[in-house]
Amino acid sequence: MRFRKIDLIIISLILIPFVIGICFYFQMPEKMAFHWNKKGEVDKFVSKFWALFLMPLISLAIFFLYLLIPKIDPLKENIEKFRRYFENFIILILLFLFYLYLLTIFWNFGLRFDMEKVLAPAFGILFYYCGVLIENAKRNWFIGIKTPWTLSNDEVWERTNKMGGKLFKFAGLIIFLGMLLGGRSLFFVLVPIFTIIAYLIFYSYFEYQKVNKTNF
Repeated sequence: MRFRKIDLIIISLILIPFVIGICFYFQMPEKMAFHWNKKGEVDKFVSKFWALFLMPLISLAIFFLYLLIPKIDPLKENIEKFRRYFENFIILILLFLFYLYLLTIFWNFGLRFDMEKVLAPAFGILFYYCGVLIENAKRNWFIGIKTPWTLSNDEVWERTNKMGGKLFKFAGLIIFLGMLLGGRSLFFVLVPIFTIIAYLIFYSYFEYQKVNKTNF
């Protein structure tokens, strides 16, 4: 089986955390800090096994989804039309998880920092690229803004996902700027994200009505 360059990058981003976990396993405390509240305080500890290997296992699960989705989607031919954006998104998610993994290890080694502040730019980049992926996605059952109306009509799909892409990119920029604002904007942007999703559901419905009226 021949691996493409992008496949090797993805596999590397999965294997490296496993190697790190094995190398540092005996140097870590039995209970490791694993979750932080909005004040930047640790509010959850887990065993070092789960702290070191849960994130790599999640990355592995994402890899299997990456392989599976293009094969099982009834509209798989459409996924091929934006596959490059999908692959870049998978790499970005794996990089985000690796970054979070390293932060967890650094913290448990004694390094202290504002977790929300250092995560804000990473979340911002991830949300921004979500927008890029969404606005380039063609109609399918797994990726993009999926409502009964977008899945029923290519034109409604295009309009809704173009709008969704712009809104997600805007949200990503706000989150990214949270780094400059002290890192506290991340919590407050989560509410607008849910607002965007709710808005897009209604938007897709009204666009569907417009398209139907035009066709008749």
